[in-house]
Amino acid sequence: MDKNTITGFVLIAIVLIGFSWWSRPSAEQLAEMQRQDSIAQVEQAKMQAKLDKEAIKAEQKTKAKAFADSTSALFAARQGSQQTITLQNDLLSVGISTLGGVVESAQLKQYKDQEKQNVVLLSKEDSHLAYAMEGKNENIVSDEIYFQPTEQTDSSLTLSAAIGNGELRIRYHLTKESYMLDCIVESEGLSSLFAPSMKTLDLTWTNRIRQQEKGGTFENRYAALTYKVKDKGTKKLDEMKDVTKEIDKTLDWIDFKDQFFSSIIIAHQDFRNATLTSTPQEKNSGYMKFYSAQMQTQFDPTGKQPTELQFYLGPNDFHTLKATNRLSLSDKNLKLQNLVYFGWPIVKWINRFFILYLFDWLTGFGLNMGIVLLLLTLIVKALVYPATKKSYLASARMRVLKPEIDKLNAKYPKQEDAMKKQQEMMSLYSQYGVSPMGGCLPALIQMPIWIALFNFIPNAIELRGESFLWADDLSAYDDLIRWSKDIWLIGDHISIFCLLFSVTNIINTWISMRQQQSNAMMSQEQQAQMKMMQWMMVIMPVAFFFIFNDYSSGLSYYYFLSGLTTILIMWGLRRFTDDDKLRQQLIDYKNRHANDPKKMGGLAARLEAMQKMAEEQQKMRNR
Repeated sequence: MDKNTITGFVLIAIVLIGFSWWSRPSAEQLAEMQRQDSIAQVEQAKMQAKLDKEAIKAEQKTKAKAFADSTSALFAARQGSQQTITLQNDLLSVGISTLGGVVESAQLKQYKDQEKQNVVLLSKEDSHLAYAMEGKNENIVSDEIYFQPTEQTDSSLTLSAAIGNGELRIRYHLTKESYMLDCIVESEGLSSLFAPSMKTLDLTWTNRIRQQEKGGTFENRYAALTYKVKDKGTKKLDEMKDVTKEIDKTLDWIDFKDQFFSSIIIAHQDFRNATLTSTPQEKNSGYMKFYSAQMQTQFDPTGKQPTELQFYLGPNDFHTLKATNRLSLSDKNLKLQNLVYFGWPIVKWINRFFILYLFDWLTGFGLNMGIVLLLLTLIVKALVYPATKKSYLASARMRVLKPEIDKLNAKYPKQEDAMKKQQEMMSLYSQYGVSPMGGCLPALIQMPIWIALFNFIPNAIELRGESFLWADDLSAYDDLIRWSKDIWLIGDHISIFCLLFSVTNIINTWISMRQQQSNAMMSQEQQAQMKMMQWMMVIMPVAFFFIFNDYSSGLSYYYFLSGLTTILIMWGLRRFTDDDKLRQQLIDYKNRHANDPKKMGGLAARLEAMQKMAEEQQKMRNR
């Protein structure tokens, strides 16, 4: 080691020793550090003592709970394992869980979803059913109780849970060739666990309704939490809103309803104090609604009177629902067929006693549903043809009288003479036996049928999954033309049947405006207003395209057929109506009644009275 190296090491040592001496803490700093260390040690000791104390409390609590459980009346019922027992017939498969003894799942064997799998109404992931009974010392909650199967077949099951010195039993029976599942809840030797006033079984039922149909937008309009008020009709929560409603009335049943399927729970001792919730789910989430129902029904702890419940898990088919009413465990008239919405009272009776039976008769021939709708359209049009013809002839009579009406317009060009002009026009119509309102009544007669089919076709489950031409499902929209992203107002497709319906509607509107001759008896201001209304009549069919683009292709197909046949009927009536002959008939009518003029009534009489009153007022002003 040379001299320079030794010198370098010495300098480094001097620097290190000097820096250590310069940076060392002062006496005050050393004292503060010692104080902080003491505080930290004290805090650490307190924390450790707290943890030790909590550990002792937790251990004591665990021991106390274990002791309480061992002495609980539910101790034996809380021991067990969960398993699912399946009941089934040719139509329905139902899963019953031994945990709680409740319905856990339900699948329909005769109906398929969009993936061609069995339609799932209830599933372990999406639905939950629970019940509770308030005891003296502890409550009985189904989620904590394991049942043991004591009797079991393919369609029946008896579950038992030992509670204290007694037993709680639930008996299930799946009726053959039906969608009805009976559920009987009964107790034995449990009365000592409950207060004498305890007479209720609390139920909580939730389910997320799966999207079963294409698109979901149209399906969502018909998915509604529905319930039946005892001895009255059915009601429902708003389909499009997030709503919670407390029901202060007694209920017969509650239905988690989709467009074509229902999950119904029926209480033969009634439901009371029900709170119902319906929450729409996000579009394209695969779900339509989240339903929740909390309610109470009667329970007899003495075991003398069992609690009778039933589940309907099946399609919203009018005939099936009506036939299921006969399977009621009590004398209640369940009126399950009301779940198939056929419209307002008058429209409902047209659907129930005419359209439904006509539709059933046509489907009985085994025809394609597209052909059935074609024949249905032709039959309906044939039945309303007399009213259609009468409406057209009333308009045609107004048309051939136009020269006479033009003379009156020329005679009274001033606005202040409008009342007198209208009065003379009414007199003119009376002379020729023409009523300006003659075409309205036949049109009004046809309107209920038009509305009836608007309600019937979307609820016809027979159309579900049925293909025709380019439509693969007549209960959903046809999307032969489609794209990947939504476009405002249109969506991601164009329904060809909806487009055809809109086109025929525009043509019919144009024909209707051509036939209107009422402008001849209007003032210029009124004629301007009428033109505005006619433009609105043209815009409406265009708006219908955007509205109906997501609707059932079967409905759009029917309206297209209806519009097309109307065009053909109007063309035929115009082609074979001789205006000269019709004008001569009006002249002959006038000549026959020349000596016995028909007394004006209705609108004409009121106009005459108003004219006389106006004339009297004018005379008084002149004086």
